Amino acid sequence: MSPAGPDRSARQAAMRRVAAPARARAVVAEWQRDGLRVAFVPTMGAIHEGHLSLVRRARATADRVVASIFVNPLQFGPREDFARYPRPLRRDRALLAAAGVDLLWEPRVADLYPAGHRTRVRIVGLGDVLEGAARPGHFEGVLTVVLMLLETVRPDVLWLGQKDAQQAMLVERMVRDLRLPVTVRRAPTVREPDGLARSSRNAYLSPAERVQAAALSRGLAAARARLAAGERSAARVAGAVRAAWRRQPLVREDYVAVVDARTLEPARDVRTARRLLVAVAARVGSTRLIDNFEWSRR
Repeated sequence: MSPAGPDRSARQAAMRRVAAPARARAVVAEWQRDGLRVAFVPTMGAIHEGHLSLVRRARATADRVVASIFVNPLQFGPREDFARYPRPLRRDRALLAAAGVDLLWEPRVADLYPAGHRTRVRIVGLGDVLEGAARPGHFEGVLTVVLMLLETVRPDVLWLGQKDAQQAMLVERMVRDLRLPVTVRRAPTVREPDGLARSSRNAYLSPAERVQAAALSRGLAAARARLAAGERSAARVAGAVRAAWRRQPLVREDYVAVVDARTLEPARDVRTARRLLVAVAARVGSTRLIDNFEWSRR
């Protein structure tokens, strides 16, 4: 073994894969009985560098890392992309193993949603705006599955990404309100060299769409520059985003929001919020993309 640890092939061989929830719970319980700290990274597969950055952070904060792959039907609307969502399972397994995942849990739909399953988790208010308004029922699906995943794995640490800021906020609130015994950590958004946030849906973009999709991050950079220069008007901050999109005909706005990062309520004068979330959603061609950044007054 090299000083840097086991090589890639050894790590791949060491990663265990299970499907049944009871098997996943048994493996993690055995580790925890041995006093090992467990971190969890839930995914829907189509693994990219954003997911792998979460695995690396999990690896640094725990003795064992669990990842899951589950394309959750409950969080897709009737006209969304559940059927065509990318599922490169063999590639995903290799990437997660090479990144240092110890246990990969791949539940089946029937494992989590057996016949007659009716329970849903909803956070009043916070789940009904921004992405919740654009995708009704989406966050009920997210929170329901995350709660079930957490109940099975029962990790010490849960790692989420900042790109899905509203989702991370809702999971944090669910954990707090239900007093779940897990620490939730957020990792920064991972970006392509031109600034586009890494996303499984980027694979849908044509070459021309991919070029114009970078306008999402350029718009956010323009908004950040306005805030750094002392801009007080939330409307003008949002206007900076739209100005960056104006010459990109394939980019069609869904929303540009400047909100309080704790309440998701619209901010008019940015001085009134200690922490702002500037969040955007747009369709580039037929592909819907989201991005955001948080801004704190110093």
